[in-house]
Amino acid sequence: MGYRSELEARLAKKTTKAIVDYQMIDAGDRVMVGLSGGKDSWALLQILDVLRQRAPIQFSLVAVNVDSGYKEYKHDLIARTCEAHGWEYRIEHTGIGAVIDDILDADQTPCSLCARLRRGVLYRIANEVGATKIALGHHADDFIETLLLNLFFAGALKAMPAKLVSDNGEHVVIRPLVWVGEDEARAYAKECELPIVGCCCPACGDLGLQRQRTKRLLMELEREHPGVKQSMLKALGNVAPRHLLDTRLNPPAELRAISRNHEVQRGIVSVAP
Repeated sequence: MGYRSELEARLAKKTTKAIVDYQMIDAGDRVMVGLSGGKDSWALLQILDVLRQRAPIQFSLVAVNVDSGYKEYKHDLIARTCEAHGWEYRIEHTGIGAVIDDILDADQTPCSLCARLRRGVLYRIANEVGATKIALGHHADDFIETLLLNLFFAGALKAMPAKLVSDNGEHVVIRPLVWVGEDEARAYAKECELPIVGCCCPACGDLGLQRQRTKRLLMELEREHPGVKQSMLKALGNVAPRHLLDTRLNPPAELRAISRNHEVQRGIVSVAP
């Protein structure tokens, strides 16, 4: 069975590379795909289904949609699309939207809290459906943007892992689109005629949010210096700990010991008898 297009073949290659690089999927896995209805999660579900039919190992898929409770949210369209493709799915209705409105102050953005609440729901459902892996649709641009957001606004040099074991050790989260660009995911969802369903959150797409500003900055940099995003993505896998200021990575006492050993070896200092 051939791929439907050059684009699908390219996404399949990049997704396979991620799965192999980070040992994301094993034989017999039941992979639960977090399906928001956005372009990225649709692209992930579609390409994993394509790979499932070609893989040398057997694994199954189940799509799970967390409905935050906004009245205009088209969860019925998500259900119909999954049924039309023969994808197993589950829609979990929640009151996350109302909870966020009650908790947050007027000047706060809901994104991080929403993500944590939705993640908690996904963890619970993973147990209920017997999932061994939880696949999320974060793509290469998400990794780069998260790196800059933490660098600029959180004082931390970190992005997100391609594979993560939860704190309690019960769940494994994977991000198979780590090598796939946002533009590729968007084009693939369109090519497959998958309906893009907005989350209906009032803050979604707010151009004043830090992530949106960071996204615009990256777009400008990429226009001026083509390949800069790819270079940043490569940097996440090419870390030089000795050239950072974190004393947990470079304890001063150990550095002094290393320096003295080198001096002894070079005959700069002598060792007392």
